[in-house]
Amino acid sequence: MPGPMVDHQANQETIHENPSASNNKAVIIGLYGVSGSGKTFLLNQLKQELGQEHFAFYEGSEMISDVVPGGLDAFQKLKEQEKMHWRQLAIDTVRKNCVSSGQVAVVTGHFMFWPEEELFGRPVYTQNDLDTFTHILYLDVPAEDVAQRRLDDTERSRPLISVTHLHKWQQEEKTQLRDLCRSHDILFSSLSQHPMLLKKTLKLIRDFQHHTEKYNLSQAENRLDEALVAGQGQLETVLVMDADRTVAAEDTGVLFWKRVSNSRRLRDEECTLMTLFSSPLGYSYTAFRQAVLLYEETAEDQEFDALCQDVASAVTMYPEFVSLLHLVAEQDHVRAVIVTCGLRRVWDKVLEKEGLSKTVKVIGGGRIADGFVVTAAVKAALVTRLRDAHKMHVWAFGDSLLDLDMLGKAHQAIVVVGEEHTRSKTMDAALMNAIDNDGLVARQAVLPSNASPRLDTIKLPLIHLTEQGFVDSVLCHRGQHARLQVLHATDRSAAKLLMTPMRDATVAGPALREAHRRVGWYLATEFLADVIGLEEYTIPHVQGHDTSGNRLFHEQQTSIVALMRGGEAMALGVNDAFPLAMFVHASSPNDIMLHHLQGRLTLLLVDSVVNSGKTVVQFVQHVRNLHATIRIVVVTGVAQAQSVFGGSLAQVLARHARVSLVALRISENKFSGRGTTDTGNRLFNTTHLP
Repeated sequence: MPGPMVDHQANQETIHENPSASNNKAVIIGLYGVSGSGKTFLLNQLKQELGQEHFAFYEGSEMISDVVPGGLDAFQKLKEQEKMHWRQLAIDTVRKNCVSSGQVAVVTGHFMFWPEEELFGRPVYTQNDLDTFTHILYLDVPAEDVAQRRLDDTERSRPLISVTHLHKWQQEEKTQLRDLCRSHDILFSSLSQHPMLLKKTLKLIRDFQHHTEKYNLSQAENRLDEALVAGQGQLETVLVMDADRTVAAEDTGVLFWKRVSNSRRLRDEECTLMTLFSSPLGYSYTAFRQAVLLYEETAEDQEFDALCQDVASAVTMYPEFVSLLHLVAEQDHVRAVIVTCGLRRVWDKVLEKEGLSKTVKVIGGGRIADGFVVTAAVKAALVTRLRDAHKMHVWAFGDSLLDLDMLGKAHQAIVVVGEEHTRSKTMDAALMNAIDNDGLVARQAVLPSNASPRLDTIKLPLIHLTEQGFVDSVLCHRGQHARLQVLHATDRSAAKLLMTPMRDATVAGPALREAHRRVGWYLATEFLADVIGLEEYTIPHVQGHDTSGNRLFHEQQTSIVALMRGGEAMALGVNDAFPLAMFVHASSPNDIMLHHLQGRLTLLLVDSVVNSGKTVVQFVQHVRNLHATIRIVVVTGVAQAQSVFGGSLAQVLARHARVSLVALRISENKFSGRGTTDTGNRLFNTTHLP
């Protein structure tokens, strides 16, 4: 799940990641606050600190004075509609100047005027302001201080306003500004009176200066690259895991904001992330950037760290993930990273508590200092980078709508399913659509194990994170270090008996087909049952009570493919052992269609003989193009030793995850049958045909 409060809300809404408008506009920062809050004083401080090479500073009233014939005095005498025209012209002038110069503008201005004797304030912002500003900083100075400043101001004539009215004025401005900013793709932050106010404002403005969606992604990619550099050995596989409600049941965002609310730091509902992500910003880049500003508003660095520590102490990772991550930590060729839309600091501390912080790196944000935010698009881009740029085999684990794109880009996708009352209300429909229409091939891990699965286990097959077969598939070597799993019975007495009629030149037709059928049954019961595993089910006992029987694990979700025509008899023998499996005839790879694989966990490719392995490779590659995760077992009577243990067959199949080969015997003989010696001709008495 994505992280602080994002998680809960992502379960309620459809995700919209529209590009931020600020990526296409000059950076123009509005500096707002009620009269007497110190906007001009702060503007002058900023001008001194930042200089005027890359920044331009505008006093709103001075800009109006410059554009209105007769200056401010003439402006004050105009009707409200005429004033609106000149205000628009003033902000348009600022925008044109910045587009031309490339400078970042900081502009002071008023949002509304509110004489105490009037029931409502009079807004003085314009639509052009909303179309121009990319960021707005609001000086939230205590009303008592503002009142005193107004009294002490000898340069301007200011009407007396009570502290109560000033406070009401400020609250109304902040409420309206937050709402307007979220409707117009503008980042908003409230700045409290603080000895470090100037320093904090400078930090924000310098961040606003360069932060675009493109820059954001580059920073996240840099962080990913750094995470891959750490460690020893040749990296082959990377596990990319979402955090909240994926590796733990808790939503750390909910925990964080509950603690903020309990400590009375949360002043109004407009500050919460739940409100933010249900606004027109949705789950866009701008929305996640706005979330960072909310965290910055909520607590200074030291207090923020303490809150994160408090939240982390309340989080317990699923033991299945802890176990898996510790196993990964022992490998040189496998790495795991947490990629979260939530708070990096929380998950750093959670991993530290589990003894995993040195081996599992967290890619996430939450503070300006982190340099980037994680969105659904960033998650997907990082998986794509791992897959295409770094040539990694990628496993992705996630639970929410924000993880769907990431899951779709990975080689292996695992949807983590929690208890029913914590699940997304819209995830099922989105997941179904991704599987049916977008080509997503995924499996599900249900945590805790007694929870009910999502959808059904045909569309979304069930896996167990602690199951040895799953762990082996995660930790296995790939590429040049990978080895094809080969099981054979060459030196066993049973194999010697079974292979005799197959090698006897006098045996052909039905008798030879029966011999092949017996071999298929033997390989199924002796080897395939171990490779795939067994499951118990209830059967009636001969004495009248129920007892337990065994069958192939997910036998009904297994497909047996007979490679025609030589593989049919042996495939029928395999089917004798696994009668619930689907049976498919295939003369060429294209005979295997997507519907033969949908909802299947295992595919058995059966051929009588594997020589160079060229045909088998074509079938495996075709199947992998249709289904990235299905287990494939090649079943054969005879496999040529060189192709299995060092040739192109071994090299190609080893690059594909979850591919094994089972053979009755391994032969050193490179002989390929033709005519009277061809196995297919012998099986069907067609040796006389040219």
